[in-house]
Formats: sequence, structure tokens, C-alpha cells
Amino acid sequence: MPYKEKDIEKQYYTIGEVAGMFQVAPSLIRFWETEFEQLRPKKNKKGNRQYTPKDIETLRTVYHLVKERGYTIQGAKDVMRNKPVQAKDKMEIIESLAKVRTFLQGIKDQLNTKV
Repeated sequence: MPYKEKDIEKQYYTIGEVAGMFQVAPSLIRFWETEFEQLRPKKNKKGNRQYTPKDIETLRTVYHLVKERGYTIQGAKDVMRNKPVQAKDKMEIIESLAKVRTFLQGIKDQLNTKV
């Protein structure tokens, strides 16, 4: 997944920065805002969206459900509405397992090059 936790350091992010974190178009982020009631970023006086780290966490869950797990928008809405904690926990477990797999693959590759 393109998103990395270390990307969350500032208090507010622009839509362009958030779209870059997930490697999606800003229009997709705006669309998700219309579909998911949990996504309501603040807007400054000019009307520019200001995403908090909490907003980014919500987007991370939406991204995981829609882009990685293949849920429809309606399916992802249902999960976000009915089982938000379980969805987040599963996503974090999957990400942890992916990190372990990458680490183990690196060790395997190192061992293969030494032989």
C-alpha cells in the first residue's frame, strides 16, 4: 500500500498531499467524502479542505476496503457503519503481516545470494 504511517506528522494536510499519500486522484478523495459520512474534513476560510491525522486514518480504512479488499462503495459503507473497529483491526493485522513477509523475503533473498 502506498500509504505510510510516518506520513502523518503535521496537524493539517491539503487534499493534494492526502491524494499523494494514497497515490489516487484528488477527485477520488472528494468522491469518497460524498459517500462516507465519517469523512468530513474541515475547510479553511478559502474553502480548502484541511485533513487531520484522524481523517487520514479514516481514509486509510476506506482505501483498504475499496482498493485492496475490492469492496463496493456500498459494502465499504456498511462495514464502516456497522463494524468500524473490526475493519481497522483487520487492516492493521494485514499490514503487519505484509511487513513480516517483506522482512522474511529479504532474509531469504540474502541467504540465496550467499549460496
